[in-house]
Amino acid sequence: MRNMLYIDGKWIAPAEGGYQEVTNPATEEPIQEIAYATEQDVDVAVKAARRAFDRDGWPRLSGTQRAQYLRAIAQGIRHRQEEIARLEVLDNGKPLPEALWDIGDAAGCFDFYADLAEQRDSEGPEVIALADERFTCKAVKEPIGVAGAIIPWNYPLLMAAWKVAPALAAGCTVVLKPAEVTSLTAIQLAAIIDEAGVPPGVFNLVTGAGSVAGQAIIDHKGVDKLAFTGSGPVGSRIMAAAARDIKRVSLELGGKSPFVVFDDADLEQAVEWIMFGIFWNQGQVCSATSRVLVQEGLYPRLLARLVEETRKIRIGNGLDEGVLLGPLVSKRQHEQVLGAIEAAKAAGATVACGGQRPAGFDKGYYLEPTVLTDVPLDSAAWVEEIFGPVVCVRPFASEPEAIELANDSRFGLAAAVMSGDEARAERVAAAFQAGIVWINCSQPTFTEAPWGGYKESGIGRELGRWGLDNYLETKQITRYTSKQPWGWYIK
Repeated sequence: MRNMLYIDGKWIAPAEGGYQEVTNPATEEPIQEIAYATEQDVDVAVKAARRAFDRDGWPRLSGTQRAQYLRAIAQGIRHRQEEIARLEVLDNGKPLPEALWDIGDAAGCFDFYADLAEQRDSEGPEVIALADERFTCKAVKEPIGVAGAIIPWNYPLLMAAWKVAPALAAGCTVVLKPAEVTSLTAIQLAAIIDEAGVPPGVFNLVTGAGSVAGQAIIDHKGVDKLAFTGSGPVGSRIMAAAARDIKRVSLELGGKSPFVVFDDADLEQAVEWIMFGIFWNQGQVCSATSRVLVQEGLYPRLLARLVEETRKIRIGNGLDEGVLLGPLVSKRQHEQVLGAIEAAKAAGATVACGGQRPAGFDKGYYLEPTVLTDVPLDSAAWVEEIFGPVVCVRPFASEPEAIELANDSRFGLAAAVMSGDEARAERVAAAFQAGIVWINCSQPTFTEAPWGGYKESGIGRELGRWGLDNYLETKQITRYTSKQPWGWYIK
């Protein structure tokens, strides 16, 4: 298994950064070592990407030509889907069925942006009608340049695809820095890109510490665009650093998403979607609907069923048959989530179920799926992102109260509503202050649709045509067509 950096079309050892072990969160045992890039390695990678963009012609290829590379990457991912999914489980801990879904989505993402790249060839520039008929004007979209992409550990390959696919489709070149705890499938992506024949320098992979390799990408003057998915505090620092060079920035950050369930909702469907909204990927999902608001008439029955079904979830190694909840990604994350539960209890919350390491799991970063009630509205458990399998549930009386509670957050990534009344569901969906809204479901994500949030949940949108626009600049080209002299200075 490769453990080197991929820079300028070659596998190279880190200059001086050395190597660090990565650990299987299910067993706490080392899997392999990965290279830790230095600032010098990042500089070489950015310069290779700069050359590939400025001189070697990647942005001057047609969309159809770039689409051929993207489809070859998609085919390479599908060919290795089982192998990559198993590697994702070893690295991240998620159950294998989830990993297989993620890897399939990653391949689909490359195919989707291949289609958009081809479409751009036929669209041509936008012609702009001007009031002054002596001029013609058109607007064209061009690739921004070198994109620095920094991705998180919760969806390692999928988050890479969300950034690399549209960037390459647009004609940008890329330096990718995956999370240090989950870099193994990004290394496989680099191998697939290499096998697809993507020209040297167009895609570069630097693994290692965010404080070193990530910071070097952020600070490098050769980077034109920063695309980041991760925590709010880190996103804020990236935005501040980008301001120095006026780098283009897109940020997909945290959330504390509400799920409003009215008493006319189907009870069993509500319980199913609440569980899917918080326990999928061990709750390590930025859009997880972790604040559940249930109308008073349904609240007692729903809470009882939710606790009953939550206790049935099979916990274990993600490679084991039937497991639906794997370990958290790392020791640090495990400690943070346990700490958040203890802080919630200290603030007055009640643990309706879960909240601790499951019996029989002495090794691995396992945590029981947890339901909290009586959570104070000003407590960290209700306000802050826990990023684990922990859901806070509370009753509400009226629609206005539900909307007020749902929107009372500095985040605005996602929100969900369940109701048998279609008009009410649409009304509440319109009232949510969030970039992604689900009606009678929670969490389904589609490559074709925009993804991103309001407020402190980020800037810009990924996926769909919006994801491609992230990597394009708009240029105006105006032509003077009149036969008459302008005649301002020379009469």
